[in-house]
Amino acid sequence: MFGVYVRGSLIQLHTPDAKRGRVGAVSQMTISASNELGDALSGGLAVLVGPIAAIVAGGAGAIVVTGLWSRLFPQLGAAKTFDPPEDLQREPAKE
Repeated sequence: MFGVYVRGSLIQLHTPDAKRGRVGAVSQMTISASNELGDALSGGLAVLVGPIAAIVAGGAGAIVVTGLWSRLFPQLGAAKTFDPPEDLQREPAKE
């Protein structure tokens, strides 16, 4: 759950105001769809190779994907605070 809260907060804080609703909706849709797809794939793999092998393969797959994402998106690992990156800093509203 910690990752869910961090991801949700970063999306809200780093998305431009005009696109926040759309980005949030797409994020929720992909998260929901990936959970359902993952459940189906895990169940199918458990039927084919057994539950223990399916769990081991799922854990190994999670490690591989985490490593791949850290290479493809190094800015995710560099995020140490919830402050937006400099290229996304918003200018103060003019009166």
